[in-house]
Amino acid sequence: MKPVVVNIGGHRYTLRSDVDERLVREMAAYVDKHLRDLQKHTRAVDTQSLAILTALQITEELWMERQRQTELRKRVRDKGKALLQLIERAGRV
Repeated sequence: MKPVVVNIGGHRYTLRSDVDERLVREMAAYVDKHLRDLQKHTRAVDTQSLAILTALQITEELWMERQRQTELRKRVRDKGKALLQLIERAGRV
């Protein structure tokens, strides 16, 4: 595991990961952006509260994306079944 130094919320962290260093930096920048945006728009001033709010916000994004993927998979499955039925009916004609 290669150490990667990142800054999040004005704090320096040394992370160890098997993930590509560029991706680790991008993820850290993403978290930092969310934290700083929250810092501008909330009354929470302590780092722990901001970290929890940031984690909840990113978790909400993940949750919503998973829900969209689940709905998309269902629609694709339903369309696939409908197409298969059309093909089967066309083969009987």
